[in-house]
Amino acid sequence: MNIFANLIAERLNIAAKNVDGTLALLDEGCTIPFIARYRKERTGGLDEVKISAISDQYERLKEIQKRKETILKTIGDQEKLTPELEKRINETWEPATLEDIYLPYRPKRRTRAQVAREQGLEPLALLLLQQRERDPELAAERFVKGDVKDVGSALKGAQDIIAEQVSEDERSRQTVRGAFRRQAVITSKVVKAKQDSDEAQKFRDYFDWHEPLRRCSSHRLLAMRRGEAEGILRISISPDDEECVERLKRSLPPAPSQGSGPCRRLLEEAVEDGYKRLLKPSIETEFTNLSKEQADDEAIRVFAENLRQLLLSAPLGQKRVMGIDPGFRTGCKVVCLDAQGNLLHHEAIFPHPPVNHRMQATVHVQQMISDYHIEAIAIGNGTASRETRAFIDDTVSGVSVSVFVVSEDGASVYSASKTAREEFPDEDVTVRGAVSIGRRLMDPLAELVKIDPKSIGVGQYQHDVDQTKLKQQLDQTVMSCVNSVGVNLNTASRHLLQYVSGLGPALAGNIVDYRRENGAFASRAQLLKVPRLGPAAYEQCAGFLRIPGAKNPLDNSAVHPESYKIVERMAGDQGCTVADLINNKEKRQAIDLKRYVTTEVGLPTLTDILKELEKPGRDPREQIEEFEFAKGIETVDDLEEGMELPGIVTNITNFGAFVDIGVHQDGLVHISQLANKYVKDPNQVVKLHQHVRVRVIEVDRRRGRISLSMKGLS
Repeated sequence: MNIFANLIAERLNIAAKNVDGTLALLDEGCTIPFIARYRKERTGGLDEVKISAISDQYERLKEIQKRKETILKTIGDQEKLTPELEKRINETWEPATLEDIYLPYRPKRRTRAQVAREQGLEPLALLLLQQRERDPELAAERFVKGDVKDVGSALKGAQDIIAEQVSEDERSRQTVRGAFRRQAVITSKVVKAKQDSDEAQKFRDYFDWHEPLRRCSSHRLLAMRRGEAEGILRISISPDDEECVERLKRSLPPAPSQGSGPCRRLLEEAVEDGYKRLLKPSIETEFTNLSKEQADDEAIRVFAENLRQLLLSAPLGQKRVMGIDPGFRTGCKVVCLDAQGNLLHHEAIFPHPPVNHRMQATVHVQQMISDYHIEAIAIGNGTASRETRAFIDDTVSGVSVSVFVVSEDGASVYSASKTAREEFPDEDVTVRGAVSIGRRLMDPLAELVKIDPKSIGVGQYQHDVDQTKLKQQLDQTVMSCVNSVGVNLNTASRHLLQYVSGLGPALAGNIVDYRRENGAFASRAQLLKVPRLGPAAYEQCAGFLRIPGAKNPLDNSAVHPESYKIVERMAGDQGCTVADLINNKEKRQAIDLKRYVTTEVGLPTLTDILKELEKPGRDPREQIEEFEFAKGIETVDDLEEGMELPGIVTNITNFGAFVDIGVHQDGLVHISQLANKYVKDPNQVVKLHQHVRVRVIEVDRRRGRISLSMKGLS
């Protein structure tokens, strides 16, 4: 069993054998989507969330193990490593405790205590700790020599040594750490010289703010830290200092006699100095980093969940689409796409002021709909979106064309990217942006994977959190979404293919090159002819790639090629072909799965196979719905308290949901206004891009804030 299996199992409350099986698969190079979908027997049916948690714990423990090796070597080189100390280090898996053990041995800069030791004052410090001297000043006279000029300097040096010992003592650190954990308060104050500046106003809520650290939410902490980084705020974290000092004093050895008062007083002064100068700043830094890490993790979790919902938004499917990037002065850029998303035509129309060629624009749009057999229209939700929607509604009145408003967050980033230049080298950024809008309607997942997730507009404080962690989590989310939907091997872009289990950018590029040179793939097995795509990568990716119309219908399903023989046996036992088995419900219901159980394949895999045969290649995403904002409500000035309006959820945070109601400024439905019941997590009530009804409860025009409520509304 893996040396970390039991530890991870205990932390995550998962059976050790399932953890061990998961770790073995991770060590073999298997991806999380592959393990969750095709190796259920070895993991006990763990889902992606639990496998991801195991993977995260595994990486952390491996890092701690590396740290232990460094610590053991450093202490060993000092010839201070005892068997007891080595055993303690090896048995410790909490980073803070490990660092506490190491602290007295860690190489450090030349401290005041180190200077005092060099001056020969350590014996004096020991005398003070023993508290046997009735006259410590008299005892200190023996140490006045060399750089120690007087008794006061000698006693101060001895106190410096004691202060450092207190700050490095494990029990002292745990005492102060416990106080921080229980009662630390985070305080935010405005920098006086900045409080009247325009850039400071967005942090006005935190000009004089304090609350218990344990209750400080992720978004508030990140907001304060951003204000601190911009030089607007000063942040501190502190427990009850007096209580901490008293606890540390009580941990001192008891005085052996009544005459030791002067020693006791010097000791207590050293303890107080050690706490304020060394121990408190050290633990405050620790909790600053820990609270930031926890806030980062929560913000990243919310961002990843929003990204998942966005990527899994309902697709229109393969329809002929008109994409419109709306605008006033520069006009609306219009593109026409075929059912595969290829650009057929583009032009600019000017239906709005100041040009106002509305009649000409109407004729051109109607002509394009006719010439290119347009089935749906996608309008970007940026500037002039409402006006363009109204124009299009008038233009297509009586025509069987669906109209949708599409988020254009990140479209400008895509249009100026290397990816867009490679796709459309001869077109300008406005055409590329309109194409992106049209394609997002057809298949949000396939189009959005081309854009850095941080530019899609569904996160908060994404530039303030740990960027390495953020990228890792978002990449994992994209991979999870891509593999849960499946990818058409013959139409997928390199950017979409790179997120398929086991591929990555290089192999994705090789697949696209092979497809260009040899034509469409006829079978999954043909993947093995792609340069550098060997058996290991094939095993990881094959089940997630689809080939519609393939000779073998299983090539268009989530059934893994390793299980084809099982399905063929099932079909043979029913006296039919695989295609017949897929199309005949009665024959599938007649299958006794227990007959096909082996040492390698159990009921979980067989059950998945049977479910897939019922609806092979089924897209798990929902169907898209049309939406229209309230007529006559186009700016913040049109809003009145009490109005009930339709809206679209554009972003979800821990404190509520932002909703677009068509006035070019999203409103906030605070978590307390999401429902008539207590809501712990907004995702329990709303989803990204959900169509909702809201009530206007406040409009703060000065700060540009709209407060909304969903209470009592469906």
